[in-house]
Amino acid sequence: MDTDSSSLRVGVVGYGHLGQFLVDKLLKAGPGLGLVLGFVWNRNPDKLQGSVPAELILDDLSSFANRRCDVIVEVCHPQIVRDFGHEFLSKSHLMVGSPSALSDPDLNQKLRQASLQHGRTLYIPSGALWGGQDIQRMNNSGTLKALFIRMSKHPSCFRLTGHVLGDWTEGEGRRVLFRGSVADLCPLAPNNVNTMAAAAVAAGTLGFTVFFFTLHVEVTGPDGFSVHTVRRNPAKLGAVTGSATYNSFWNSLLICRGHGGTVYLC
Repeated sequence: MDTDSSSLRVGVVGYGHLGQFLVDKLLKAGPGLGLVLGFVWNRNPDKLQGSVPAELILDDLSSFANRRCDVIVEVCHPQIVRDFGHEFLSKSHLMVGSPSALSDPDLNQKLRQASLQHGRTLYIPSGALWGGQDIQRMNNSGTLKALFIRMSKHPSCFRLTGHVLGDWTEGEGRRVLFRGSVADLCPLAPNNVNTMAAAAVAAGTLGFTVFFFTLHVEVTGPDGFSVHTVRRNPAKLGAVTGSATYNSFWNSLLICRGHGGTVYLC
């Protein structure tokens, strides 16, 4: 594939609904914005056949470095971040679409160190989080005192470990599934709480240990300052990702052009 040397090469890891959306945007709109698709990898490679140009299909993820991408976008599963995050950051900037993986304090620290060591940026997309950059600014200035998040979804949209919803029926109505920290929630619902995980990363001084789950966001600062936002993000029954989140991810990717060895909410 002939590309302009100034173009940003992007590798996409994962080809679910969000991965398909990003690949389609990169192929159609990317070149005009200085973005070129470098590769696509999926756990089930058969899903790529006939949808992705053969020369862009990466069969073995461990050979990603051969594609020389500037940015790698993970939209697959937290396990990919655990297994490959450090390697990705040694070669490219990394946009983590499964930030629930960062609830593991050892992995969180390891990736932050890799980002600093290699001068690569660890990007956390805002996704469905509203006001994430403002939360991060308050955190960095030392004025963030507390953060509360409440999320509601139709049961068909959850991908939970265990049998938390095994006895739910359509006529039951609302049920509170969990109250506690995001750190404890992420292993229970790794595909559903990335918005909360992104907020936890933005509020780094508070960590993953102080947030709560049932998208309402309440931010508390000093001297009585507070902000309460409510965002309604429609999703089809059974869908993990809300419809507005797709364009949010694309807009985040447009920002991923290198901000040094740091963690950056985009």
